[in-house]
Amino acid sequence: MSGPAHVIVIGNEKGGTGKSTVAMHLAVSLLALGASVGTIDLDARQATLSRYVENRRRKAASGRALTMPDHEAVPPTSDVSSDEARFLAALERMRAAHDVVVVDTPGSDHPLSRLGHSYADTLVTPLNDSFIDLDVLAKVDPENMKISRPSHYSEMVWETKKLRALRGEKAVVDWFVLRNRLSTLDARNKREMERLLGELAKRIGFRLIGGLGERVIYRELFLEGLTLFDLGEGSGIEMSLSHVAARQELRRLVDALGLSRFAPGGRS
Repeated sequence: MSGPAHVIVIGNEKGGTGKSTVAMHLAVSLLALGASVGTIDLDARQATLSRYVENRRRKAASGRALTMPDHEAVPPTSDVSSDEARFLAALERMRAAHDVVVVDTPGSDHPLSRLGHSYADTLVTPLNDSFIDLDVLAKVDPENMKISRPSHYSEMVWETKKLRALRGEKAVVDWFVLRNRLSTLDARNKREMERLLGELAKRIGFRLIGGLGERVIYRELFLEGLTLFDLGEGSGIEMSLSHVAARQELRRLVDALGLSRFAPGGRS
């Protein structure tokens, strides 16, 4: 490992977009590549990522050989200064000890989430393929179906880039928006979403890539503390064609994010 860890922040101000599922799958994908990984749960009031890690620990304790990230939860309190100090202490420790740190953030505008975003080297924003979810990125004029202006989350990302610059860090962040839970049907709304997101990507500077489909398997995996990369002999879950397709989606996501560069010998 050369230098401090690369920080991947999973962020979106809307809940229910699959942030914690993406965070866990990226962390385990990096572990499978041989990278050393830390995870920080800033959404620790809901604590989905923390519960996922705990389920994985329990599965490992039952005799299943599983790789584990170094995990820490930073639940928000009424004392914002204390929250921020605890996050910065956890981040400093993990950046010194690991190759990559994956940070899961709340689905709301919170000072702790803003601070977490400001330390992102890579920002990953899962987005359900619906106009309701698009609203956090951009306001769309329903009369002509054109983007009228960036929305609150896009503005927040811009503000956190300025925070990085004030700290003397590069303001450029690799920002990826994942189209999660895509329908397999070529519906009109799906085509409109693709067009609008393509226009918005050019306007505010993110890269649009495919995310994870809507599949029951993710709920099953959460309870077992497993990811798609853990499926196979000994997992207790029989592989199906749907599972194979889901694993291919995940591999495409890993490739699109360029995670292989964090494997031993792959970092510059």
